[in-house]
Amino acid sequence: MGAQASAERASAEDLFAAAYPKLAGWVRRLVDDDDTAHEIASEAFVRLLARWARLESPQSYLYMIATNLVRDHWRKAERERRAMRTVTAGAEREPVSDPAQDVDVRHLIQSLPPRLRSAFLLHYYAGFGVREIAVLLRRPEGTIKADLYHARSRLREALGASDAR
Repeated sequence: MGAQASAERASAEDLFAAAYPKLAGWVRRLVDDDDTAHEIASEAFVRLLARWARLESPQSYLYMIATNLVRDHWRKAERERRAMRTVTAGAEREPVSDPAQDVDVRHLIQSLPPRLRSAFLLHYYAGFGVREIAVLLRRPEGTIKADLYHARSRLREALGASDAR
């Protein structure tokens, strides 16, 4: 094994040791399932390693991969929910709590436009600063700040609408 390959491997192992627990925890908060969170975090690292040598900011790329994998998970879960609703449409409903009191945060975040959602997830769930997000998304810092403002406004508005029901 060459010196560069050995250095790259050590660097990748260091990133894994430092970032995996935080990444898995972040994904866990988004998908609400430990096994799925670890599966997504592991897959994000596998995909990162495939491009390791060509990346300037591996950690940022890692979170973008994880963000995309979480979106894929949410899409799949939504398709499954729709299929279950179709199958159980004729069944008698069980009594539940007042739906006006239930707020599905995941659904609210998914309802944001992709541009706002990416900045929001990276900032509030992954803990990246505005400057890091700007580099990661290749947009000016001012644009990221505006996206975060608009995302918060839309979520606040949605939460207000759900309280008004």
